[in-house]
Amino acid sequence: MNVTAASAATTHAAPRRLLRMPRTLGARLFLILLAGLALAHILSFGVLFMERYMAARAVMLDTLENDVATSVAILDRLPAAERPEWIGPLQRGTYGYVIGEGMAGVPELSPRAQQIAGKIRDALGARYPFTMETVPGPREHLQAHLKLSDGSALAVDIKPAMKPLTQWLPYVLAAQLLVLVLCSWFAVRLALRPLADLADAADRLDLSKNAPPLQEDGPVEVAHAATAFNAMRERISDYLQERVQILAAVSHDLQTPITRMKLRAEMAEESAGRDKLMHDLAEIERLVQEGIAYARSAHGSTEAPVRIDLASFLESMVFDYQDTGRDVAMPEPLPVSGLALVTRSHALRRILTNLIDNALKFGGSAEVEAHLLDGGRVAVFVRDRGPGIPADQLDAVFQPFFRLESSRNRGTGGTGLGLAIAQQLAEALNGSLVLRNREGGGLEAELVVASLG
Repeated sequence: MNVTAASAATTHAAPRRLLRMPRTLGARLFLILLAGLALAHILSFGVLFMERYMAARAVMLDTLENDVATSVAILDRLPAAERPEWIGPLQRGTYGYVIGEGMAGVPELSPRAQQIAGKIRDALGARYPFTMETVPGPREHLQAHLKLSDGSALAVDIKPAMKPLTQWLPYVLAAQLLVLVLCSWFAVRLALRPLADLADAADRLDLSKNAPPLQEDGPVEVAHAATAFNAMRERISDYLQERVQILAAVSHDLQTPITRMKLRAEMAEESAGRDKLMHDLAEIERLVQEGIAYARSAHGSTEAPVRIDLASFLESMVFDYQDTGRDVAMPEPLPVSGLALVTRSHALRRILTNLIDNALKFGGSAEVEAHLLDGGRVAVFVRDRGPGIPADQLDAVFQPFFRLESSRNRGTGGTGLGLAIAQQLAEALNGSLVLRNREGGGLEAELVVASLG
């Protein structure tokens, strides 16, 4: 029972999967617009073709009525010996005349054959009684059998057929469909291009006042959306600047009481309480400074880009750590030797300093390496052999004030702002920062940046 139900569910789900719409809005609009226009075109063509068919049929029946009346009257007045000579000139494309009984057929008539029989009856009237029969064959074939005044047999041979379509009509239809496809594509592209521009502007959102605003032109709706986006960016930028100013003011106001408290603690007698107080004051001061650094990192793009030799830049940082006795290594020569990179050097130095300090704090050593990627991008790796980070918290560590240690010990856990600052500065460099655990233990930080020049 369950197997049958599952099979039925699978059978019903298959058509839904086949009818699933494309994922992109452009493809959906293109298919809907093209399908609507193509359906309207097909309906219009069908109506025109039906009208042409009905008009051609009416013309054929009227011509048949008049022509049969005239032709039968001519043959009836001619001597029997001269009639065969007139059969040729009286022949038409879809009907003609046969001297004699003609071909045997069946009395069953189609609706079109009944209409033709009615027209012939109107043409001949009561003077020439006839019988209409259908001649079996691959196509519709009719014969009307009648007697002339002298008793001679005559058959009106009819092979009804529509006038064939002109040879160039299929090419016209194909050209029209091609025009529909091109117009649909152009209309969708014209409609979605402002939306794509808005999405690109949101992806490369720069909150600095020097960043150019999104163009506020185009249709009214597009211009309104661009105006709203620019206003939103201005409000966010003002809010961040206000946050920096508040933190800077708080820091400035806290410096004086912290300094007074330090002086008073230093003048106090040495004791365990005095040492703890000095340690707490140092932590408060460091926390204030880290908070200011995090707030200012949101405006890292305000720094002017400069051209640096990336290999020399990394070597100077590594040598500075080695001069202080830290275990920081770097392969020589670097794969990026001689590469000139236009970037914000202070922001880049702050990112790498935070990453190397974390590697030294938790792994005891750090390895720095750089590689050139496609598109002129550069990847800088900082690796350690520490305990790593749980896989479900690799993204959470970029949140402000997030620390992995449950003890909340600032001596080893820090303020929880180092990686948050590094990520914001990486975004200011139009780059990205990713953390991943290494095989065999440890953590690898990958910073990808591109030249800003």
